[in-house]
Amino acid sequence: MASLKSSPAWKALEAHRKKTTGLHMRDLFADDKDRLKAMSVGLGGLFLDYSKNRVSAETYALLIDLAREADVEGWRRRMATGEEINTTEGRPALHMALRDPGGNEEIISARKVMERICRDVRDGKMTGATGKPFQAVVHIGTGGSHLGSAMVVRALEAYRDGPDIHFVSNVDGAQIAQVLDGVVPETTLFIAASKSFTTEETLTNARTAYAWLTESLGDGAVPAHFIAVTANAGAARDFGIGENLILPLAEGVAGRFSVWSGVGLAVSLAIGWENFEAMLFGAHDMDQHFLDTPLDANMPVILGLIGIWNIDFLGAEAFAVLPYDQGLGLFPNYLRQLEMESNGKSIGRDGTVLEAGGAPIVFGEPGTGGQHAFYQAIHQGRRLIASDFIVPLRTHHPTGDHHQRLLANAFAQSKALMKGRPGDKQPPHRAFEGNRPSNTILMDWVDPFTLGQLIALYEHKVFVQAVIWGINPFDQWGVELSKELAAAILPEVQGETASRGHDSSTQGLIARARKAKEGKQP
Repeated sequence: MASLKSSPAWKALEAHRKKTTGLHMRDLFADDKDRLKAMSVGLGGLFLDYSKNRVSAETYALLIDLAREADVEGWRRRMATGEEINTTEGRPALHMALRDPGGNEEIISARKVMERICRDVRDGKMTGATGKPFQAVVHIGTGGSHLGSAMVVRALEAYRDGPDIHFVSNVDGAQIAQVLDGVVPETTLFIAASKSFTTEETLTNARTAYAWLTESLGDGAVPAHFIAVTANAGAARDFGIGENLILPLAEGVAGRFSVWSGVGLAVSLAIGWENFEAMLFGAHDMDQHFLDTPLDANMPVILGLIGIWNIDFLGAEAFAVLPYDQGLGLFPNYLRQLEMESNGKSIGRDGTVLEAGGAPIVFGEPGTGGQHAFYQAIHQGRRLIASDFIVPLRTHHPTGDHHQRLLANAFAQSKALMKGRPGDKQPPHRAFEGNRPSNTILMDWVDPFTLGQLIALYEHKVFVQAVIWGINPFDQWGVELSKELAAAILPEVQGETASRGHDSSTQGLIARARKAKEGKQP
């Protein structure tokens, strides 16, 4: 791959950055009274205001040149047509196909099986081994096979009318023990979601659930109480799951992009098939916008380019995701994985060391709680932190004037980050530089369609940045080494094999763990 920093578009942006070092957003707004109109874009239930960034019309034009030079248009076409853009694994990236109502036959067929299961469970036609309808669903997964579904179920709480949904993702036994203590074997359905059906956390928890179920109902109950979502149907069958209850997960779908697949079964069980389908339609609507809209008016492209400007040219090391909606409480966690597992890399898709880019540190929590936790560092800290405010204009829980107060706080925070408070008439500790970049994404409200749009918006934003940086965002080799080492260390911790060949730290930690297991003082 050609050198990114030596490319004409990158060099033009670097020269522009040097020329505009002292530029303050206060001046940009003073010079253009209608700046919002030029730097905003809407789509359906979403409205993106990107005017509160250190970006002039010239900056934006140069960023569009960078996107064209990187062939963002060509790469988005290759993704949409199913080319093997996941080069290290020789796979396409098929998450858009999962929500395409006119998609390929295999995906449509899998979706129909998922719909049947959803309707049968919710209608009481599909029951447990003793004939009782399911009242609780335990989704067992980890990482991408967990975060998306858990986030959506919480976000769409207002639409929940199905069985109780519980999520288990941690191999720490405390989590599954707590969940199992609150459900009844006869009326509990388990969903084991793992593409390989070998993921340690998922299989360990699934085996614990299996033992808990069979202790009460016997081995014959398993086929009636377990569903698998996997690309390894053989392993699911060996576990005891019936063929008609194995939902396929295509190899071309990375876990963090999989909520649209059978991994989202728990979501559909919680909110009903019609609402789950509305979420698919919302994501598809954003897909069409991303594929068909010119770069300079394209919402995901704009978000991606603004992020690159903030990260690579202004030095933003972190990115705060700030939803002003309690239901979106897991959205920062979801985006943390989407951004940091996709683009948290130092090696490009051509195998060379990256010259620039890579995911920032992503964090956040709902406002206004975050205002009293970490906003101090965003406003006055030495490190530049870019922010996205996600603000539903309407609420499912109108209580007095709470929502208007919430909106006022969100708008005030973004204004304060932009404008600051000059220090000429203030003690130094009360002065705010301002000029801190942020985007504001308004949602009509959090409904299935608009949430689908929002998730797809960030999926495509991450893809745009990956294309420009030269990253493959669909693999995650960085997590493999620790998995291999954990598999080797496990029998040593358990005392089944001798511990040897480690560094002194690891050797000592294993020794102390073995003593603790034996009830001895470490």
